[in-house]
Amino acid sequence: MAVQAPAKKTDFEKWQDGIDKAVGDPKWNEWDCDIQMAVNEYNRHLSGTTGYVQLDWRFIKAILWVETGAYNAEWGSRPLRIGVPGDPGLSSLLSGNEGGNLILPPAWKGKMTVSSVRAIPTHNIRAGIGYLLMKLGRYEYRTIPDADPKVYEIVVKAGDSLSKISEAKGSTVEMMQKLNPTAATLRPGQVLKYQKASVQRVITGWRSISTATIADRYNGGGDLAYEVKLNYTLNALRKGTPRICTN
Repeated sequence: MAVQAPAKKTDFEKWQDGIDKAVGDPKWNEWDCDIQMAVNEYNRHLSGTTGYVQLDWRFIKAILWVETGAYNAEWGSRPLRIGVPGDPGLSSLLSGNEGGNLILPPAWKGKMTVSSVRAIPTHNIRAGIGYLLMKLGRYEYRTIPDADPKVYEIVVKAGDSLSKISEAKGSTVEMMQKLNPTAATLRPGQVLKYQKASVQRVITGWRSISTATIADRYNGGGDLAYEVKLNYTLNALRKGTPRICTN
């Protein structure tokens, strides 16, 4: 009777074997302390925003293992792979057009650049975390009062409108409507109140963080097995011992 040859492992099974072996390899814990430090910075910075739940650093470590891994050529420069050729994520984060300016801690604004994120692994890790959090945030444009709390007055002239006055005085129509609730129609000689204010983008809430939302918001569907890989990696990480960090 012929002996049946063992079934050939699929690429995914080979990948699983690699993760299982990584759990006992200290090399794969190299960025643990940098990840924890960066996550703590973001958690402190965003803790006052509506609905923010502290980010667990293990999610980031799992992303890092899925994105590269200790023996990938990107491990020593771009472990989270943000900023690789063809990836628009870095420019969207640094431009501020999608809310990145609200996500980045003040100490990293200006310090983190396209060049540094592509070459310095600690910058790459921080940029990757920032991009993920940016994609998890919910935003709206709202009227925000200026640091000057004083309420001023202005006399309406012919041809004036709330829009014209607010633009000239550094306020917003919404703020003027709030201070002058009965001013539906303007008349020359009418006295209106105004306060310095501007329309700004603000964080109004957060999407829940899970392997599903990470796969959708960070990977964007590029790898259909991304969520499965993250779940497998997180389970594997629970069996290992992370690097001991002093801070």
